Amino acid sequence: FDAFLAAKKVGTSGKEIGMDITLEMVQKATENADKLEIFNVEFRQGKIEALPVSDDSVDVVISNCVINLSPDKSAVFGEIYRTLKPGGRIIISDVLRSGEIPEELRNNPAAYTGWVSGAISPDEVKKILSNLGFQDINIQSKDQSEKIIKEWNVAEGAEKVVFSAYIQAVKPFGKEQIGRASCRERV
Repeated sequence: FDAFLAAKKVGTSGKEIGMDITLEMVQKATENADKLEIFNVEFRQGKIEALPVSDDSVDVVISNCVINLSPDKSAVFGEIYRTLKPGGRIIISDVLRSGEIPEELRNNPAAYTGWVSGAISPDEVKKILSNLGFQDINIQSKDQSEKIIKEWNVAEGAEKVVFSAYIQAVKPFGKEQIGRASCRERV
């Protein structure tokens, strides 16, 4: 769904690439794009820790609550950095940790698949992004975050230790790209 919205925003001269880990979802999304006659979108199968996208080829990366599910968030952000063109930016919606996650939540499968137990703190995100070379890092809690998390009904008290956030950052131009070598080494 997000890919179709983005495809409208980039217009006929732009291109949207959607990605999913499952072949079934890629096939379904491709079929839906054909039905809707949206021709500036392409769907690819892949993992977020190893994006099927060329280096320095993307203007904007959007993500809606999937980075949280990866056990290696540094690899995910490294891959995003690798694929962005200089001056490219990220606009991510995800769940972050605002406190210590109690043991019962960390070990609860519903809390993991419900975006709670895999959450890291805003400071951890900032450190990862900064180490990669991102600039203009901005993390903001969404309005009514506590209500949003509580409505997920994942686990009692989840809304007290995690929050829904927007994460934005920019890949710099030129020599400021300090994180590039470490990103490529992981691929």
